[in-house]
Amino acid sequence: MRRHSCFVFLFCGIFLPGILGFPQTNTSIDCDSLLPNYEAEPQTSAPPYIIAVAFDNFEPGNEIQVTLEGLKDVGFKGFNLQAREVEGDVPVGAFKITDPNTKGLGCHNMTNSAVSHANSDVKRKVTTTWIAPPDVKDLQFIATVVQDLEKFWVGIQSKTLTPARSESVNGTGKSKRKVCFDCFC
Repeated sequence: MRRHSCFVFLFCGIFLPGILGFPQTNTSIDCDSLLPNYEAEPQTSAPPYIIAVAFDNFEPGNEIQVTLEGLKDVGFKGFNLQAREVEGDVPVGAFKITDPNTKGLGCHNMTNSAVSHANSDVKRKVTTTWIAPPDVKDLQFIATVVQDLEKFWVGIQSKTLTPARSESVNGTGKSKRKVCFDCFC
């Protein structure tokens, strides 16, 4: 009887999470391809998710709030979010992990270069902060979002952000850059 109980416990621990829904452990999304580590095909329909970014421009060291959100209250269980230069395939910058539903990933040996799900709870929205590195060109935030084991979308993109160009100083000693005090996102 003891051997039978041990087998049942082992079976439940290994197979039950995958049978009941999104696996609790060992479910990851590849840093390069942004594909989940299980056999399924990505959805080709328009994703019911958006990536909202607080700014259009950035400077090195800027902290930019990034939100991944389901449209019309659609939830998701897993995700991988990165900043990549337009036409680039390597994450840039680093994320501050502030949401308990998120965790940092070290893609390409760069600490917190991507942010992912910390659990398989259904989420409607996650917000994180991205820190801009120096010497980066135009970029977008890109994500894979997993609704469940059957449905996931790869390559969801934010608007393009551009690095702020330092403009020359005019004759008065003041920068020519315009400052917006009442900007709306």
